[in-house]
This record gives sequence, C-alpha cells and structure tokens, in this order.
Amino acid sequence: MDHHKQPKPPRELSGYLESMTRVVFSSGLNWRVVEAKWPAIRQAFRDFEPERVARMTPRDVDRLAGDSRVIRNVPKIEATVLNAKEVVAIGKTPDKFRGYLRSLGPVPEAAAVLRRRFRYLGDHGTYYFLWSVGEKVPPWDEWSRRPSKPAVRRKSKTRHQIARVQQKTGPVKGSE
Repeated sequence: MDHHKQPKPPRELSGYLESMTRVVFSSGLNWRVVEAKWPAIRQAFRDFEPERVARMTPRDVDRLAGDSRVIRNVPKIEATVLNAKEVVAIGKTPDKFRGYLRSLGPVPEAAAVLRRRFRYLGDHGTYYFLWSVGEKVPPWDEWSRRPSKPAVRRKSKTRHQIARVQQKTGPVKGSE
C-alpha cells in the first residue's frame, strides 16, 4: 500500500469518525502504538458507528479506561464520544458529512472550524484528518510553513513573560 497516496472519501459515516479518532489517539503517541492497538480500539468503539458511539455512557468510558487492550487515555476516550455526537448532529450519511466539510470554505478556515467543533484536533491532526478523508489540502510543506495563530500567541506570551522576569531580576541570559 502506498502510504503517500491520498485515500478516497469514506463510503460510510463510520469512516469519518474512524479517521478522526485515529488522529485523536495518535496525538502525542508513536503511530506504532496506535496501529498495534487499533483493532481493539475499533472493537471498543463499536466499529465507529457514530450513533452507537454517541450513546456511550460515562460507565462505558470508565470501562474502556480500564481495558489494557486499548489506549486508556480518558480525555481521548471522552473526545471520541463527543466527536461522535457532533458527527451525528451534522448528518447521518457520508454525503451530508462530506458536504459539511466542503461548506467550510478554504482549508485553513475549514481547519479552524473543525478544531473548534471537535475535540482533540490540533493543527497537524486536522490537516491529516482532512487528507485522510479525501479532501483537497495543500501540500504538507506549504501547510506546515504557514504561521499558526496558536504559535504566534505562544511566542508573544513568552516574550511577555521574559519582559516581566527582566523587570524583576534584570536581563535573562540568552534572551537578548
């Protein structure tokens, strides 16, 4: 299988939720860990049928958090359930979900909307999700070079913090 060839859009709504959940669970982890546990994750999340996942209860989340066959990260498990609820709210067919994605406008704006609406989707994850469900995205090198607002905010916050420290203690070595 060519891992660089863009996949086609999912034929089932579950394909969208599965792609999104793969991004959620991959965040901060080695992809090999996620791949090794993926069959159990798929089973635990009821083959990613959005309506079934959306009905999962806090008891189900607790059960999964104790299951060593899956990645036992409670915020990611909860995010998957909440994301399933959002997928169901958008539409009960893959065509409606695909239409929703395409209605969001150009990729940078669409990515921003998706990051706000769905849990645990960051900048890189949103790009990969869109790519993995067959949406047109710019080449990765273009996407990764664009300034992201969170990075700009972090940078200015860091400068602000350095300025406060310098006011109290004098110049910080290496900040000049």
